Amino acid sequence: MIALISDIHSNLEALTTVLDDIKKKGISDIICLGDIVGYAADPVECLNLVRNCKIVIMGNHDESLLQGAIGFTPHARDAMEWTIKQLKPHWFSSGGTKSRWDFITNLPTTYLDRDVLYVHGSPRDPTTEYIVESDIEPNLEGAHRKLQHIFEMFPRLCFVGHTHQPGIITQDYRFLKPSDFNYSFEFEDSNKYIINVGSVGQPRDGDKRSCYVIFDNNKITYCRLSYDYHKTKDKIIKTNALSEYFGERLESGK
Repeated sequence: MIALISDIHSNLEALTTVLDDIKKKGISDIICLGDIVGYAADPVECLNLVRNCKIVIMGNHDESLLQGAIGFTPHARDAMEWTIKQLKPHWFSSGGTKSRWDFITNLPTTYLDRDVLYVHGSPRDPTTEYIVESDIEPNLEGAHRKLQHIFEMFPRLCFVGHTHQPGIITQDYRFLKPSDFNYSFEFEDSNKYIINVGSVGQPRDGDKRSCYVIFDNNKITYCRLSYDYHKTKDKIIKTNALSEYFGERLESGK
């Protein structure tokens, strides 16, 4: 049994709520699909906790710490510049600061375990490509070329994050929301699936509760948890550097 988390975005209140729930369920193995940092006010604390996961994949926000916030909105770019100041070591930085930075620098972009691929964005572009619900619609030529190509690039299951919108894309081009299958889904051995595990720290599916997934043999379960988002919002405002918008959207889950 494995817990899958993604898109924490420096939201310590959401992360600790999720990790406590995972521990209560007796799950020791956790895989993080990236975007540990960005948007909220606790990148250091979140990194310290995520480093205890079994596997951690690099997300586009984690990558932007190293390569710059290319393609980000102005508010997101400002957030990354502030986050870099909290994390990047200097001449007189502590060993912990340097260790955290080394950890980020060495994150893999994919992880393959037998017939299951774990990635932040997409097998085609691990950190930045989005796989979204609208991809199930055929293009002008009547084909699903993007999804066809993606399905060819992994053996059977592909777990992703990045969009902050939980759901499953089937090989016959259907998008299933967790509510469509009562939050629990069993895979058929003969089919391939793309599974978005949702977001711990900044849900965008209209549900402000944190989201994570339990993967047990051939079955997944989506878990939604309430947390003190007011506290997260207040921390964002008190930085005087992060946009209040990142706190406000926590209240709507969009």
